[in-house]
Amino acid sequence: MAKYGEGDNRWIVEERPDGTNVHNWHWAETDCLDYSRSLLTSLLSNLPLLSSPSLSLTSTSVDSVEGEAYVNIRKGKIIPGYELSLSISWKGSALAPDGSEIVSVDGTVDIPYLADENADEDPEVRITVKDEGEVGKRCRDAMAKEGKKMILEKVRVYVESMAKGGPVKDEVLAKKKAGGGSVAAPAVAAEASGKSGASGDVKKEEKAKKVEQKGGLEGRKTIKLSEKFSCRARDLWEIMMDESRWKGFTQSNARISREVGGEIMVFDGSVTGSNVELQEGKLIVQKWRFGSWPDGFVSTVKLVFEEPEPGVTVVRLTHSDIPEEDRYGNATVAENTERGWRDLIFHRIRAVFGFGI
Repeated sequence: MAKYGEGDNRWIVEERPDGTNVHNWHWAETDCLDYSRSLLTSLLSNLPLLSSPSLSLTSTSVDSVEGEAYVNIRKGKIIPGYELSLSISWKGSALAPDGSEIVSVDGTVDIPYLADENADEDPEVRITVKDEGEVGKRCRDAMAKEGKKMILEKVRVYVESMAKGGPVKDEVLAKKKAGGGSVAAPAVAAEASGKSGASGDVKKEEKAKKVEQKGGLEGRKTIKLSEKFSCRARDLWEIMMDESRWKGFTQSNARISREVGGEIMVFDGSVTGSNVELQEGKLIVQKWRFGSWPDGFVSTVKLVFEEPEPGVTVVRLTHSDIPEEDRYGNATVAENTERGWRDLIFHRIRAVFGFGI
């Protein structure tokens, strides 16, 4: 596979004076490495991989995405090309052998070769753990058996996205609808004709209209969960409003104000927002925004704490105004958000603080 920028120039769009790629006969090539890094980071960061009372696994961050990635388009045909290597950090938590405490371990998942030529096959996945003790071995084995499945599922989302055109997917679809399948090279054409400013303004307006249209009720989703804990309502409320405890049970950085209007940040900055309404031991209402969401989307989190009997607390979550898709076109935002609440927050609180029922 030729590297991006090193292909035969006869097949690359020339910058004609009028910026036209006649009948889209030549290749229109787009570098997709930054897009690949952004999408894979969104898919594989803070991803719950396994959750149980005795063991939990989470991918915490994508440390590196190296290699090359591009998309070629000629006469409406999309031809992706990529050769990438990935390195992903993960954390595991499990009960110590004597059951006295929760022990955490760190590890790495390496995917040494993710390539378009093997798009119909799962790539090799290498799993390592820093602590080779009993808990470390249990977590590594669980990663190999269960966590690996979730990681490969997200990798397949990236492969499918590249097959559809990656960052130029919308342009491809728009050109097909407008011209019966002929696809131009808009970026190259704009540069060559000296109209990049006007074109950029049009694209910004189109993007704003798209966000505004999706911003209506039809473009948003709501999830509702009800969870039971063996604790007092005020204790659980305190955990949700205490940044030190957030750091403990999520194993990630957090910053939480206890004032109405104050800012919040959890999961190493993947989620930011502010407090809207606080009633100690009874209610938390916050605005949440995920970094992977399209511009203009801010959701509302409402947590109601009820104590039907002493020592038993029921939390009722309503998380509204969740976008149907993230900024990369993945339509699993609501499902991933619900899974995150269950596995990364509620189940972790039970495991770490012993509030399980």
